[in-house]
Amino acid sequence: MSLKDRITDDMKSAMRSGERERLSTIRLILAAIKQREVDERITLDDSQVLAVLEKMLKQRRESIAQFEAGGRADLVAKESAELALLQSYLPAQLSDAEVAALIDEAIRSTGAGSLKDMGKVMGAVKAKAQGRTDMSALSARIKERLSGKP
Repeated sequence: MSLKDRITDDMKSAMRSGERERLSTIRLILAAIKQREVDERITLDDSQVLAVLEKMLKQRRESIAQFEAGGRADLVAKESAELALLQSYLPAQLSDAEVAALIDEAIRSTGAGSLKDMGKVMGAVKAKAQGRTDMSALSARIKERLSGKP
């Protein structure tokens, strides 16, 4: 079963059980997927659906930070609930050691030696870590590694 089909099935079960907040979030996910399919005139596969989910996760994290700064606990709670639901569709997250191993492997395979090569390393790691780790944290770790800091 594809990820998109799983999300659709979850929407149906949320409708049957009357879970309004969960249903609302799932509809947002499906609308984002459909929007990208219509814009690009394609049918998204699982990796592309993961990219949509990651974009939504990033938006939620940024919103939570802004709402916390603004003292809006009610909106923080709403965004946190959406964040948790979005994360439930992602594959198992990589451990720190697995991320470090992926970065080391990418640096070796691309021959990267400085920050100028960050794009090559990020591209190599992103393909293997898509949906399994926070990309902004991954980028920071790669930058740190290429700048010579342990």
